[in-house]
Order: sequence, then structure tokens, then C-alpha cells
Amino acid sequence: MDGLTAVPQRAPGRWQIADVEQIRVETPRTKTFRLRPPMWMPHLPGQHYDVRLTAPDGYRAERSYSIASSPLDEGVVELTVDRLEGGEVSSYFHDVLVEGDQVEIRGPFASYFVWRGEEPVLLIGGGSGVVPLMCMLRHRRRTAPELPMRLLYSARTRREVIYADELGDDAIVALTREHEGVPTCGLQRVQLGRIFPGLVAAEAFDSGLTFVCGSNAFVESISQMLLTAGYTPDRIRTERFGPTG
Repeated sequence: MDGLTAVPQRAPGRWQIADVEQIRVETPRTKTFRLRPPMWMPHLPGQHYDVRLTAPDGYRAERSYSIASSPLDEGVVELTVDRLEGGEVSSYFHDVLVEGDQVEIRGPFASYFVWRGEEPVLLIGGGSGVVPLMCMLRHRRRTAPELPMRLLYSARTRREVIYADELGDDAIVALTREHEGVPTCGLQRVQLGRIFPGLVAAEAFDSGLTFVCGSNAFVESISQMLLTAGYTPDRIRTERFGPTG
């Protein structure tokens, strides 16, 4: 498939200083940062970059963030960062970093939780776990829009839905803390409540892979639903984030 098979597999291991080209507010707690590194290479959808902050006294904090942008966005990489309470790196990104600043990054990394053009694909994300899945969805829309790909996305409220304006009819959004009558503000396919086994079974494919990303509890729950729906373990790819992610 164009845009996938030619993507290099080897990630650069050295740190480099990237320019912060653009900052977009996604939700009250989430921002997307468009970075332009001096040495750019296309990534595989699902890969991540490491980010490192160094204080004047030499103290360093390092975190990994999934890539949100398509590999076709040449020269830049977008990282969507959820602000975590007490998070050293996420707080710096949200409270200090402005357009025109610089940040230290290296990558892209990861070889397991990546989409290489397999079809069909079921994507299931919880909260900020939608970020690497959105990279896959964006790339599929640009390279093979006819390829079967569905997204089930769980968020607590409408205000917390990341990428709300571009999910479209490829996604079903499950709002776990909303009530009847709450406006969905442009979301095309919405259900109130959690993702449940019947929904997973209805959206499942008889072949292909599924990618699941979210908290440990979310991934465990969804994985059980997928097994019940007929997915074998080798067809389920998972990525988890913890409270310090």
C-alpha cells in the first residue's frame, strides 16, 4: 500500500532538538504539538517519540508520546499530550511550552503496536489512548480510504473527546458520563454509556487485526470482549498507559 510499505523500520537513536511549530487545543486537558525536528523520517502508524526535559541543575524527566500525525506529513511530527496531575513533562508542555520554543526528542520507536496496512482493522481506544489509533485512521484515509477500518472510542464527556471535529462516521463514540439530551456537537455516531460486549461483537471483523489502547483496566476489559467476539490472541494488539505516562 502506498505510504506504508516504503516506511523505514529503523529509528534514529540520538536525541535532537525540534522546533515547536504549532500548538492546538484539543480539549480542556489535551493539546497537540506540531514539532519539526532537524532530522525527520517517516514513521509507522502506532509508533511513538521519546521526549526529554533537562533542568538547569541537570535533573531530567523523560516520557513517551504516541504520534498523532500521518507519515505523509513530511518534515513534522504531531504529539497529542494529555495533561496529568503531577505530570512533570505534560505540565511543562501545557503550562510552559509555546510556539517557537524547542524540545528534545528522539524516535520514532516501537515495532509491535503498528499498522502496516493489514485489513480489515478494528480500533478501540479509551481517553488519550485514541492518539495512536487516530494516526492509523488519518493515514488510512489518505492512502486507502476504501479499506475497512472502524474506531470505537470511549470518553467520559463530550468536552473530553479528542479530535471531535474529524472522527466522522468511521467512529462510534461512547460517552460514559453523559446523560440523555446532552448535545453531541457534531459527533455523528454516539452512544451513552461504556463500550459493551454487544457493541464490540457488532463491529468486529471475521479477519484482520484489532488495536486496543488505553488504561490497564480498559485494555483488560476490551480484550476479554474481543475474545468473546471471536478474536484470537494473535489478532489483538494492545498498548497500555499508566498514571505517569
